[in-house]
This record gives sequence, C-alpha cells and structure tokens, in this order.
Amino acid sequence: MKTKTINFDTTDNRTRYKYLTAAVAPRPICFASTVDKEGRVNLSPFSYFNMFSSTPPVMVFSPSRSGRDATHKDTYHNVKEVPEVVINVVNHPMVEQMSLASAAWDRGVNEFKKAGFTEVKSDVVKPPRVKEAPVAFECVVDDVIELGEEGGAGNLVIARAKVAHFNEEYLAEDGFPDQVKLDLVARMGGDWYCHANAHSMFKLARPGGNGVIGVDGLPEEIRNSSVLTGSDLGQLGNLDSLPAESEIRDASEMDEVKMIFEEIDEKDDEVRNAIHRLGKALIEAGKVKEALAVMMCFTVKK
Repeated sequence: MKTKTINFDTTDNRTRYKYLTAAVAPRPICFASTVDKEGRVNLSPFSYFNMFSSTPPVMVFSPSRSGRDATHKDTYHNVKEVPEVVINVVNHPMVEQMSLASAAWDRGVNEFKKAGFTEVKSDVVKPPRVKEAPVAFECVVDDVIELGEEGGAGNLVIARAKVAHFNEEYLAEDGFPDQVKLDLVARMGGDWYCHANAHSMFKLARPGGNGVIGVDGLPEEIRNSSVLTGSDLGQLGNLDSLPAESEIRDASEMDEVKMIFEEIDEKDDEVRNAIHRLGKALIEAGKVKEALAVMMCFTVKK
C-alpha cells in the first residue's frame, strides 16, 4: 500500500485546509445565532464543532479567521461582546437555507432574513433561535480560546448549554430524539455534505471491554485469513468466548461444511479458504458465533 505523506509545517494554509476537511469528516454543523452589543442578530454555520461534555453540557465550535486576510468573523466579535449563543442543529429540510446564510454578508446584516428563517425569542439568552431547526441549545459562552493570528487560525468558543428545545416532530415514543426522524446533515470536504438518513445509518453494538475475546484471541489461521476483512475480524473479536467443542461439532455436521470437506480435493489452503468464505457469509447474515464455529472446524480437522 502506497502512502502519501503531507508535512503540515511546510504546507500552505489552503492545502492544509483541503486535506484536513476532507479527511476529518463528516462533521456536525453548529448553526450559531448571536447578537452584538447593539442587539444586531447574526446567524452563521460552522463545521468545526462537536459536543465535549455532558456534565456540564459543553459544546465547542470554531469561527476561524479568514483564510484570505486573517480577519475575524462576525460570530467571533459577537460572542466577545455578548457571551451567549444559540446552537441550532441542521437537518436536511433546512440545508439549502443554511448554506445561503453562510454567504459573506456585511456586518450587521441579519442572516435570518436573508436565508428566510424564523426568529424565536430564547428563554435565557439574548440571541434568538431558529424555529425551523429540529433542536436548539441556548448557551452561555464560558471562554474563547484563540489558536493563532494567521489565516485559518481557529477560535474555540466553549459554550455551555443552559436550555435545549426539541421539536416534538422529531422525537421517538420514549421522548428522546429519533435518529432517523432527525434527518441530520454533516459537512464533508469541498462542496460535499453527508445526509444521515435511514439508508446511510447503521447500528453497531458496543464491545464489552474485558468480556470479549478480541482479534488476538482468535485462532491464527482466522486472524491471517485472506478471505476475511478487518470488519469481519472485528465482529468475531467482539464475541464473549470461543465456541465450545460441542458447538464446533454441531457446525461440522452442517451440510455446507461436509460438502466442502468432501468435494474439495486440494491443498489445505483451498479447504480453509472455502470454509472461511462460508464463515464470511454467515457473518454477513448476522450469525457471528456460528461463523466462528464453522471456521474452527478446519482448525479441529487439521
């Protein structure tokens, strides 16, 4: 595998930006509404954003300096003057308007009006929230950490959520946000975005820590299989134990397994690969423990 190495110390800002934003993705979008000391409203999206703590509930986003002239964005000036922000969550029905709000409007221009969003008075902070957003967090700004003075330098806005508003249309029966209904979007590199809908999302069980066998606990010929992928091995390693002898015996009695051992009159690696292909099919069918038992039939017969 050939690797291209980029030395960021000797790379210009624009090139660094293109590599970083393409690789560190998808990124959630902080649609930040703020006000300046005169009460003028600003609404701007930022993809340098994430949640960093639930106790206290802290989110961090970064309105970076302009890559062209290193000037600060209006959002930066506003949170320095009035340390409050509403972080509005962006979903697919509002993505085009969100993008319009990101245009380089003059200072003092109200992006709510330019993008066609509806202002809703917040409960505890001065900036309004976006009515169309599925979720909005009213936050106080605890700190702003400036990372540099050059173009592209970030300014970390540490925002502590005080109140959250959830549109009930996007809640599940248990009262919590429904990940499918939310229909969220995220920022990629260049002009690309990611649509987190039901077709692109998937569930992945959390590993049990010391209670799982790990990839290193699998038999060597399975770890070094030319058929299985890293994802396959990850699922096998997430099992809590190796199959018992009785489970391996039961697997060896499967018609598909018997057929492989009876019909393939070749070298050991041909039989092993055929068994591993059967195991891989079982993994893809969600039968992970059975897959491992099948593949260990080859180990036992050896």
